Amino acid sequence: MGGIEFLGDSPLERLMSLMSKLRSENGCPWDREQTFSTIAPYTIEEAYEVSEAINQNDMDSLKEELGDLLFQVVFHSQMAAEKNAFDLVQVCDGLVEKMVRRHPHVFQAPDNRTAEDQSIAWEDIKAKERKQKTNAGYLDDVPLALPALTRSEKLQKRAARVGFDWPNLDGVLEKITEEAQEVAMAAENKHQDAIEDEIGDLIFAVTNLARKLNVDPEKALRRTNNKFTGRFKHIEAMAKSSGRELSEMSLDEMEKFWSDAKSL
Repeated sequence: MGGIEFLGDSPLERLMSLMSKLRSENGCPWDREQTFSTIAPYTIEEAYEVSEAINQNDMDSLKEELGDLLFQVVFHSQMAAEKNAFDLVQVCDGLVEKMVRRHPHVFQAPDNRTAEDQSIAWEDIKAKERKQKTNAGYLDDVPLALPALTRSEKLQKRAARVGFDWPNLDGVLEKITEEAQEVAMAAENKHQDAIEDEIGDLIFAVTNLARKLNVDPEKALRRTNNKFTGRFKHIEAMAKSSGRELSEMSLDEMEKFWSDAKSL
């Protein structure tokens, strides 16, 4: 294949050989210049593209995007191997070891636990692993690179496991009202830092409400984004059918078409 001498016959070995070639002295200048930091944004992007293919139920795209994401893992592992830190084989070995450790009901003592039971047990095992790490805080391993909405939910779930949580919905709803009032006060005072701070608190409180109601806030917001997009496209279509630009329509007209779109 293209004059490449693969070091092994398995698909993974061929992929590792390809990556090694790209990073070699006679490889690709762009690939050679990359570092963990410069590649990280591409890794995140590829993960989102996998998610998009799943949302679209496009199996051909999913196959391609999973390949792109796998390439990111191989890329990072190759750079680490060049620093004698670890290689892809060690990544795979570590993953297998961790999955066996976190699935004792499968590999050690089979039981009849439910998926919910396993979710709880998974977090218990992770908590024990954290205790074995020196000076590891309870929230320290919630990744900073996560989307802020997703990270806030994970932080709240982690805190709730040790009892730092509202006992019922009433407390959360009161907190949302309180935070909304504080946003209004900050806006009235025109203090931009305070406005940003209070809006963050309000979003955090609404995320807490979603968690308490077993709703994925990221999924809920994506759903609302899609709903907004669909209804706005209806307004665009109505403007086009009347031979006008959106900017030429009054707010009342757009509101009417928006209401019409809600009933479609």
